[in-house]
This record gives sequence, C-alpha cells and structure tokens, in this order.
Amino acid sequence: MIKYVLRVVVWGLCSFVFMLSACKPKTDGELYQNKMKPNIVLFLGDDMTFSDCSPYGNRDVYTPHIQKLANEGICFDNMFTSTAMCAPTRQQLMTGLYPARSGAFPNHSGVYDGVKSFAHYFKDLGYRVVLIGKQHYGPDESFPIEYLGGRQHDSGENGADIQLEKVEPIVNSNQPFFLIIAQNQPHTPWNRGDKSRYNPDKLTIPEYMIDHSETREGLTQYYAEITYMDSLLGKTLDYVKQAGKEENTISIFTSEQGYSYPFGKWTCYDMGLKTAFIAKWPKHIKPATRNGAATQYVDIIPTLLEAVGKNPDKINTGITDANGKTEFDGKSFLSALLGKSNDHRKYTYGIQTTRGIYNGSEAYPVRSVRSKKYLYIRNLKYEANFYNMVTVKYKIYKTWLANTASEEELDWVKKYKKRPFEELYDIEKDPYQKHNLIGDPEMTSVKEKLSDELDNWMKQQGDKGLATEMDALNRQMGERNWKSHDQVLKEKKIKDKT
Repeated sequence: MIKYVLRVVVWGLCSFVFMLSACKPKTDGELYQNKMKPNIVLFLGDDMTFSDCSPYGNRDVYTPHIQKLANEGICFDNMFTSTAMCAPTRQQLMTGLYPARSGAFPNHSGVYDGVKSFAHYFKDLGYRVVLIGKQHYGPDESFPIEYLGGRQHDSGENGADIQLEKVEPIVNSNQPFFLIIAQNQPHTPWNRGDKSRYNPDKLTIPEYMIDHSETREGLTQYYAEITYMDSLLGKTLDYVKQAGKEENTISIFTSEQGYSYPFGKWTCYDMGLKTAFIAKWPKHIKPATRNGAATQYVDIIPTLLEAVGKNPDKINTGITDANGKTEFDGKSFLSALLGKSNDHRKYTYGIQTTRGIYNGSEAYPVRSVRSKKYLYIRNLKYEANFYNMVTVKYKIYKTWLANTASEEELDWVKKYKKRPFEELYDIEKDPYQKHNLIGDPEMTSVKEKLSDELDNWMKQQGDKGLATEMDALNRQMGERNWKSHDQVLKEKKIKDKT
C-alpha cells in the first residue's frame, strides 16, 4: 500500500513539473526548433569568376555538381558582391551590411565593435551555426560561430585544406543548422585538382582575356581547382542527403568575387563584383529556373531570415548608418527566390580599397553604382597607379600588355593600371566594360543621375572617400607591417641613387 501511495505521489509531482514546463514561455529558439525550420547550407567558392561553371555558360570547365544544383534549383543572373576581396565580401554576406558602414572595407579587416551577424540571429532561432574552412571575419564577439577548423590559405601541401567529414555530425544532429563551407578553391596558388583533364590548346578563351599560351596554361590550373572544388560541393550535398535532410534544406552555392587575373578581383568591374548564386529548396523553389533580379550579398541574410519565418525588417544590426537607422543595408529577395518576382534592386553598389592589400597602391579608392543598363565608376585617386599582385608579382599582366592584337586592345589592358577619374559603360552593349562612354555628350544625363545615386549611397554609408581609404590600416586585424608598392618603388629609387 505504501509503495502504491509513493508511486501516486511521484506521478503527481512529475505531472505537475511537466505542466509547469509546458506553461513556461518558450524562447524563439525553442519555438523555431519545434516547427522544423529548414536547414541552410552555404558553399562558398573562393576567387572564382561567376561565369566559370557550366550553369553560367562555360563549356570547358567540368562542374557536374554545380550543374546538378542548378538543375534542381534557381540561378540568379545578377547577383553582386560590393567588394572584390575575401574579408569584406564574406563579412557583408554575414552581416547584411555594406563594408564602409560595418568597418570591414579593407582586406583582412574586421567589423566595428557591436556589429551583429547572422550567427546572432540564427542562434536566437535555435539554429546551430557552424563554419569550416577560411574565416576572414572578426572580432569573435560579432561572429559567434562554431568553428570546425581549416586553413586560412591553401598551399596545396600536407593534405586537404578542410576535413569535410567533420560536418557529418552537424547534419545528422536533431538541431537545425546553418552550415558554411568556406574552402579555399579556386584561390591562388592553383595547385589542386587534375589539370591533365584540360588541354590548353582546346580551351575557348573569353573576350575579357588576351589569348596567349600563358593565359591558357593558367586556365588549366584554375579550371582544375574549380573541378576539385565542385567535388567538395558534391560531397557536402551528399552528407545532407544521406542524413535524410535534403528535402528540408536550403542549399546554396555562390562563387564570391572574380579570379585574380586583370579586371577581376580587386576591381569594381562586373568581372570582379558579379557572382554566381544558385539555390535549391525542394517544394519551394522551382527546379531549373533562372532569375534576372539585381541582388547583392547584403541581401542574402535578410532573405534567409524571412525564409525561416523571421521578419528581417525588425532586426537591429548593432550599428547605425549615417541616418541613424539600425536595420540591414540588405533587403529580402525571397519573392524572387521563390520565383514570384523578377525584380529586386534598382541599383547595386561597389567599393574597392586597395590600401592594405599585398603589393597594393598607397591609396586607390574606387566606388561604383550599377543599374540594369549602365555601370558608373569613380576612381577617387585616378592620378595614381593601380597596383596589386597582378601588376607587381604575376607575369600575366606583362604578358597581356606584350601580346595585344590592336591599339584598341592595348589601351584596354593599360586601363587596368591607369584609369580616368570617371568611367561609364553600357553593360548591355559592352558587357566587359571595354569602351568608356564618360566623354559622350549623349551620356551626360545618365552620368549625372548615377553620380548622384553614388553620392547618396556613400553619404548613407558614412563613406568619406579618400579619407575613409586612408583609415584602412586601422581597420585591419592583427599586426601587419604593410608597405605600399609606391613606397617600395620610392625606397628602391633612393637606394639606386646612393
């Protein structure tokens, strides 16, 4: 009898505790876990020109897994980063903020103290937020991401740059996850993959390159790395499928900024800022579709927040813009992602800070604004030379200069290093920005409108142009004894005289 009474009492106490826990208000995280919110996988290419995969028209490079993702999802044809360098690009994606406002505008930089990132927002919703591979973000307080390790730069030696199998426990857990695969390919040095797959003599050389044996040989190495990267994407998506999570996962591939050949990385031309963006979400995104809406990396996190049921317009990013507003610079393009709209932005914007990069100019700030038809670029210190690894260390630029087919082509290649104050291009007629229309009287109204739009954006961002550029070294993380190439040349000239 006593045992029976004790069992009744214990049962009653357990029931009472259960009722109390049921009545307790649930956190956002608990509520979102209970509703089976979709998982998110974001796979980053590294320094890959957007068009160098089969879904975007390159018939030479072998990318079966990127193509499979495109066949099962949607390709965006006008997605842009605002900076063609790793750290600013990744941090604008993760924060939904443009680089000047967040503080991460030079390379190897971090955001201002207090800035929040996707990790805060998705953790609050019950997600496990994880990254494997290259980080290039900071400080830690702004990016409370579970890190699975990996190399920050891949020499191609001593095994793979990421241990991809580490993601298996993440995708097999019961907690919804936001997983970023940040491997290093096809960032230079191009030393992974099987380049024997590519015959340099049979490659199709695009018109934004100079056809030369060195160009062709470089492409075999670059394409081999893309194919290697493509295999990692395939393995990642296989892990998700094997875990039975494919149907409830938003799977994304994006190529980041352009490659490190002339007019790609470190520029505000389309070959620098335009990026591939492919997304799959079974039963939500119609397979094998394309969308021409103009979108930017700052729009991605607001879009994903709306996709999982959170209103991005109510997010406080932890920092104000010049107008005192705390919301994202980006805005959700969920309707375009779901195929319900083909419009999003009227303008996309670009910012390049050369100060602080390896072999960079003392100061060469570039700003840009792009409409559907025109690209306007402003080189704020145009009287200087544009220096970087391409012009100083790599042989390819000198090879191009020596092997142009015409004076017009030579003038175009020279423009990479020496540019006017303003540039204006008709993107529809001149997709690779070879013919500057800034002096055309018929383009005056177009130029003035885009110039005003760029001024307004810079003002909203708190971007002071050259003054912002000169502050770049104060924004970089860690101790860096940076010396501009201008200073190197000056010291060499003095040494030669003595």
